[in-house]
Amino acid sequence: MFWSWAFLGVTLVGAWFTFNAYVPLRSAGPFIVPSFFAGWLTSELSAHHFAWQLLATIFFTWMGALDAWPGQLGLAITFLSWVGLASLVPLSRRSEPVVEASLAAGLGSDYRSMILPEIGARIDAAGPASQTLNPFRYRHPDVEVANDIAYLDDGDPKHRLDVYTPRAGASNAPVLLQIHGGGWVIGNKREQALPLMYHLASRGWICVATNYRLSPRATFPDHLIDLKYAMRWIREHIAEFGGDPDFVAATGGSAGGHLSSLLALTAGDPEYQPGFESVDTSVRACVPFYGIYDFTNEYGLQAYSGLGGFVERTVMKKSLSEERQAFRRASPLHRVHAGAPPFFVIHGSHDSLASVEEARHFADVLRKVSQQPVVYAEIPGAQHAFEIFHSLRTTHVVRAVDRFLSFVYSDYLRRREAA
Repeated sequence: MFWSWAFLGVTLVGAWFTFNAYVPLRSAGPFIVPSFFAGWLTSELSAHHFAWQLLATIFFTWMGALDAWPGQLGLAITFLSWVGLASLVPLSRRSEPVVEASLAAGLGSDYRSMILPEIGARIDAAGPASQTLNPFRYRHPDVEVANDIAYLDDGDPKHRLDVYTPRAGASNAPVLLQIHGGGWVIGNKREQALPLMYHLASRGWICVATNYRLSPRATFPDHLIDLKYAMRWIREHIAEFGGDPDFVAATGGSAGGHLSSLLALTAGDPEYQPGFESVDTSVRACVPFYGIYDFTNEYGLQAYSGLGGFVERTVMKKSLSEERQAFRRASPLHRVHAGAPPFFVIHGSHDSLASVEEARHFADVLRKVSQQPVVYAEIPGAQHAFEIFHSLRTTHVVRAVDRFLSFVYSDYLRRREAA
């Protein structure tokens, strides 16, 4: 009976992982994070979950687990779990038509024809096969990385960045600034958006991944000020790596989605550029992933009520009720203006940690106010942080970002040529 009960326990764990890929918890306090991890890993690695469940089933069957009813019940649960895992594959594939429809809606149905031929030719080229076999294999044979470059000479490791460049070299290439997430308190420049950066760098882009000061030691706007310093470094030094200092796009996930959006919407704001107010910190485009857009929760769109208290205590270190204007100024939703650059807002429909409703609202407000294109893609079945490692869904979304940025970059080149 021991092996039968053990098998039943293992199958319940596997089924719980599968269940959370479909029904993630969004407002159940301490259960949100375990639900996120279960749903995130299962959604993006369904084949890997099937493999370990199959191996477990073979092992327990060999040990005689099916000789008693708990083991037989466990086998039935396993079969149901496998059906759920198999159904995640077509759900992931739905990302491709969704992002394409979003780009067509935001940029125009003929947007692909607006991408310069020499740029468009390399967009959908396949990556190395090893990326499919090993989702955590990031390195690309055509990309090299310069690590830990100081963008401020103060010795602080938080003031360092990495530069990803084509191994064959580049000249006057477009630049992407990647801002990591981690709830404004954790994270590192080498942990996120690696599939996107290696993809773009292998196709001629220069990608910059930067650290910045973190809370609770740092208090907002320290985080944003550091990113403005990183922008200053890019303007002054990126040409040394083959980049065009006049074309910089920004991206980031979660807290990085918040900060990249705020960076894009506060160009030249002297409040965030103390001592370097005259530096151009504007970006040509912004691609926030699963971001937080409203520190005030003014519209009641955040599923988890604990987020506001965390931001008050740890990030802002102010009371929302007493200093509401400060929270509004720290919120991309309340900094939208007509001069905003093109935006591609990306969010997963199953996000447990950042409200998809808030992302929808942010994109809607941007569309009404901005004079530039706004694209919103809600990725079916995607959890928070879904594109951190390689998966079928990651591939579709990364290529969509490439197409969006190529559209914006093509427009930039045409305007530069006309001038």
